[in-house]
Amino acid sequence: MGALIEHAPWLLELLRWGGVMYLLWFAFTSFRSAMRPAGLIAEDAPPSAKSVLITVVALIWLNPHVYLDTVVMVGSIANQFGEDAKWWFAAGAATGSITWFLGLGYGARALSGILANPRAWRWIDIGVSLLMLVLAVKLLFG
Repeated sequence: MGALIEHAPWLLELLRWGGVMYLLWFAFTSFRSAMRPAGLIAEDAPPSAKSVLITVVALIWLNPHVYLDTVVMVGSIANQFGEDAKWWFAAGAATGSITWFLGLGYGARALSGILANPRAWRWIDIGVSLLMLVLAVKLLFG
């Protein structure tokens, strides 16, 4: 990426403006959602085991972030360590990942009552909108 930007500095400016436009659009849609909030409503029947398995497989194998995060980012960082330390780094990364996803799952269950309330989503959407505006301004003005 650095070599590409070095040969085409205008590309960095194009990416910056694209990022600003995306963040402003995201802020607008979040604010619009805040004006007509809806809570999360659980389905009456739990999903079938087949449906859950298909979703898990799709999230694992069709998600580009899996490859970017594990192969590119974690792999690049791991290569900075010696041969023995790579295994410790891999164990730490795996432990962190497991902890993160367990926290997301159990946290979602714990917060399900609050997140069923449309008022909670109004505040979440307002917060997201403000955060996107702040990020857009920081990206624009540096």
